[in-house]
Amino acid sequence: MSKVAASLLLSASTLFNPTTPKTLSFDASAYVTVDHQIRLAVQKSTDVPVDVVLRNKNHEVLYQHSIGKKEGKYAVKLNVNDLSDGEYELEIKSSEGSIVKQLNVSSQPVQQTVRTIAMN
Repeated sequence: MSKVAASLLLSASTLFNPTTPKTLSFDASAYVTVDHQIRLAVQKSTDVPVDVVLRNKNHEVLYQHSIGKKEGKYAVKLNVNDLSDGEYELEIKSSEGSIVKQLNVSSQPVQQTVRTIAMN
């Protein structure tokens, strides 16, 4: 039996168009829960459409969702139990720029620690 462990690396980068160095009109947070799901929340401050894309290391799209102009908030839980081991990329993007988060999924055998206490 194996236990799937996933972790978001803290190497989130924001990509901007160099001719318009402004902040994005949306913010995103993502983390992996103990039950092996990615929880993603996006908060928008303007009527700009935002796309959410999860890709594998071959840049194949595994999940995609478009957040409409009128939606101010979006939240989703993505199950990563069925993903094979490897690196993944979560990108939240609009016409203003994007936020990219790297995701690493790995299977590790469950290790049980056996402890013995001896008393004299």
